Amino acid sequence: MANYILGLDAGNTVIKAILFDLSGRELALAARDGRSSMPKPGHVERDLDELWRNAVSVIGQCIAEAGIDAGEIVAIGCAGHGNGLYALDRAGAPLIGIQSLDTRAVGIVAEWAERNVGDRTYVHCLQRPWAAQTPTLLAWLKRFSPALFARIGTVFLCKDFVVNRLTGARCSDTSDMSGCGLLQMQDRRYEPDLLAAYGLGDCIDLFPPVLESADIAGHVSEEVAALTGLSAGTPVVAGLFDVVASAVGSGVTRTGAASVIAGTWSINQVITDEPVRDPSIFMLSTFDRQRYLAIESSATSAANLEWIVREFLEHGGEADKSPFELCSELVASVDPAGDIPIYHPFLYGSQQNGHARAGFYGIAGWHTRAHLLRALFEGVAFEHRRHVETLHKAGADFDSVVLSGGGSRSSVWPQIFADVLGVPVTVARSRETGALGAAIAAGTGVGIFANYSAGATAMTAAARHFAPNAAVAGAYAGRYRLYDEINQAMIPIWERIAARRARM
Repeated sequence: MANYILGLDAGNTVIKAILFDLSGRELALAARDGRSSMPKPGHVERDLDELWRNAVSVIGQCIAEAGIDAGEIVAIGCAGHGNGLYALDRAGAPLIGIQSLDTRAVGIVAEWAERNVGDRTYVHCLQRPWAAQTPTLLAWLKRFSPALFARIGTVFLCKDFVVNRLTGARCSDTSDMSGCGLLQMQDRRYEPDLLAAYGLGDCIDLFPPVLESADIAGHVSEEVAALTGLSAGTPVVAGLFDVVASAVGSGVTRTGAASVIAGTWSINQVITDEPVRDPSIFMLSTFDRQRYLAIESSATSAANLEWIVREFLEHGGEADKSPFELCSELVASVDPAGDIPIYHPFLYGSQQNGHARAGFYGIAGWHTRAHLLRALFEGVAFEHRRHVETLHKAGADFDSVVLSGGGSRSSVWPQIFADVLGVPVTVARSRETGALGAAIAAGTGVGIFANYSAGATAMTAAARHFAPNAAVAGAYAGRYRLYDEINQAMIPIWERIAARRARM
């Protein structure tokens, strides 16, 4: 009997199920896009019942497409986007799903900054509050939506909700809970003084037990088996924060290795033996039972391309190619050393300023949609570079990266990343690194692999390599400086616009 591992990847909208053999080969993939709702400006939510229906659908479709006996699936791992807030009510029913693109709590973050709350949280979790962070959102609900808050029974992260529906287990894992600033980093545990700093000292019972990512959380229930075609009793591990899963699934498992993910979020991360204690670093997460990831991130990456395709190109492209292929071809047609506008990828705010907005700067009458798309591709890479420079300044050094996420699929974007970052870039063989990383964790949890590194050796490989082009380094350096200068100049304007909106 062959052995297979099922990896699930639950993003901000899409959930995927991918079946892997033990060499990392993909037997089948199913994906379904969910809907985000934006009931108020800055609020980005999802229907949890829809998320579970979509999960059931893709699991069943994946098994059917693979044509295997579900009893050959030896383990299931799930990755999911970090932060945001996924809550069950006191009876265990779905209550609310807030995504990591949400900015409703910007005001609380500003208030806490004035009161130096970040100094109190940092000593425990090595992270300062930000708008879509799980404890910040819970504090917002406690203050501004007390009736809903009173109904909360369990506070989860995205993948925890899926694991709960599969098994009935009420748990999370160390990578997600540390990544959202809820754990004392060194000891990987909830800390009363940390919760009190967020104003959540009376909420510890709302948070689930914390397992290591590869620990078995539970087993597929009979009810779920009937819904999905899975075999009842199949072990399900606690799972991973998706950025950690993507690092593992792209083969980044050794200390000092770097993973860059161009997905909905700009993720830039380096594995370290000890937690990096530098307040300039946006986020830390545990990597395995001993190590850590220093993470610089913001919602400023390939979501910008998805938006421009959805709103302007999806229904007007060429019939023989996808709009994303068309975008890459148009970008490749523009000389990277030529006259190109500047683009700020702040559709969902920037890391430094939740009020920031996206914009093109320096457009002239001779610019075409190809120039604007080139500006967008470069603007996303520039914001990745800003994050990478922060990591370097904090001592989290590296001299090459593995690129994953939707942006890595482009024929031109990886080269732009190599040129803008100034380091060699490798693209992983698997396009589904989040699900693959979750599968590696599942294989580790049931003893197929000794650890993540052994699993990555067995299941991952490199596909493409890109070296920096010295001929365009000067042009990119100049445009990156201009990108930053415009960003700084726009900050007071964004603040005035936000203040005007607040008075309306």
